[in-house]
Amino acid sequence: MLPIDALMQEHRLIERMISQMQKELALMGATNTVNTKFVASVVDFIWTYADRCHHGKEEGVLFKELAAKQISSEHAEMLRDLIDEHVYVRKTTANLAKTNESYIAGNNNVTKEIFGLMQALIEFYPMHAQKEDKKFFGPSMTYFTLQEQETMLDEFGKFDRKIIHEHYAKIVEELEKQANV
Repeated sequence: MLPIDALMQEHRLIERMISQMQKELALMGATNTVNTKFVASVVDFIWTYADRCHHGKEEGVLFKELAAKQISSEHAEMLRDLIDEHVYVRKTTANLAKTNESYIAGNNNVTKEIFGLMQALIEFYPMHAQKEDKKFFGPSMTYFTLQEQETMLDEFGKFDRKIIHEHYAKIVEELEKQANV
């Protein structure tokens, strides 16, 4: 397996989540109510898997390694665009989390905002994945030797192991805080 294969495989899981989001958004829209548990699952998935894990590997490994290479101006521009898109996801997901919490607290005025944020993520991810899959990942690998690509794949594995420990340490810490209140 090469680094691009691993990243593209992650895109397929993200696409499966987007499909579930589409179905749930249609149900929520039909009833004009928010399934707050589903929205919380979306936020967790995007923050933990799509952003921290997937985008984290791109930014912390692939993009970092590309920064040390002489890449074309076209690829440098696309790299900046991809980073900007990751920032967009973080902001949109943070807003979704915030509005979901507001809805849980009884503010039904944020229903349409939640629907809009969900729709924005649904529309964003297929375009983002296609850009990376078709226009960026393949060409970016030409800057690396096979050995460099294998090293990058090893770094991806280390990155994943670190993420799982961080994620569950945060869960335990939050539960400990709640128990001490």
